[in-house]
Amino acid sequence: ALPRLRGLATGTLQELVDEVCADAGVALEAVYEVALAGNATMTQLALGIDPEPIGVAPFIMAASEYPDMPATELGLALHPRARATVLPALGAYVGGDIVAGLLATGMTRDKRLRLFIDVGTNCEIALGSSDRLVCTAAPAGPAFEAAQIKCGMRAADGAIEVVRVTDGALQLGVIGDTTPIGICGSGLVDAVAELVRIGLIDASGRFATDEEATRIAPTLADRLVTRDDQERAFVLHWNGAGRDTDDTVFLSQRDVRELQFAKASIATGWRLLVEELGIDEDDIQQVLLAGSFGSYLHPASAIRIGLVPRLPRTRIVSAGNVAGEGAKMTLLSLQERHAAANMLETVEYVELSDRPEFNDRFVDELAFPALG
Repeated sequence: ALPRLRGLATGTLQELVDEVCADAGVALEAVYEVALAGNATMTQLALGIDPEPIGVAPFIMAASEYPDMPATELGLALHPRARATVLPALGAYVGGDIVAGLLATGMTRDKRLRLFIDVGTNCEIALGSSDRLVCTAAPAGPAFEAAQIKCGMRAADGAIEVVRVTDGALQLGVIGDTTPIGICGSGLVDAVAELVRIGLIDASGRFATDEEATRIAPTLADRLVTRDDQERAFVLHWNGAGRDTDDTVFLSQRDVRELQFAKASIATGWRLLVEELGIDEDDIQQVLLAGSFGSYLHPASAIRIGLVPRLPRTRIVSAGNVAGEGAKMTLLSLQERHAAANMLETVEYVELSDRPEFNDRFVDELAFPALG
């Protein structure tokens, strides 16, 4: 199915190019240079390279760097002599999008010790400074995209994106300021973090019993329900005037477990990199949360569930769409293009599947950090 997959990938690229050129009022034939920054699998599909070896041990790529090529190789109808630069991959699961992100954030040029986390189904992590930089990828799963979450949805109108408990009252931030119909990734992290903070979810991830909830948070205790499938859940929003447990937006016990698995994988990844560099967590001077989801993740919630190191909140910042920024930099500067290529020599890739201790460490990271 490689030809079909390639056609779908390049067709989508052309659609995006058509859209952005139309928005900018630029004729397609006026575009003479392209930069592509994508994950390793999608990049190889777009180039017609079989990506199957990426998915099986020992996770070897057919190619990690690519020569400049005609834009037609990406299926793009632009200037007849338009050229394409494809950013290299550091490893099977750390692709050109992360190279672009590291370029945009200056990770290889900064003397400060910084931690870069691109939060997603495949979470890419980099740690270090201009002296030494190591990177890895952690299989976080789709929880942050709200997939496999009972009331999960993408970040669109009606999605709960902020959850706060203030003076015993539940406060929700909803995209579009409309009636909640589901919960997106940032709302999921917020909800679990707040329930952990007030004690309705314990360190193991278990919901409090009815008796415990009445004692801990009496104003919220009636939101802890047992659904018809006998699964415990916390109701974030009652859709009807009554208390029908089927007509609600809720957080289930299984949802909490999905988030625990995701955050444990990520935390195991960056902790192993901390050990690789021989440093302490407190030595990290800045944590950069990258990607579309990272831009909306609240630092306090990320700290509370143990997703990121327990550092002052001011050290944890949103990096935004740094992959896009890095791609722009390579278009505008040959020096930056060379800097991206040089990362293959300067950034060390750590394969977590080679670490025999990963599974044990993952299990240790499932629990939520103790309060204090």
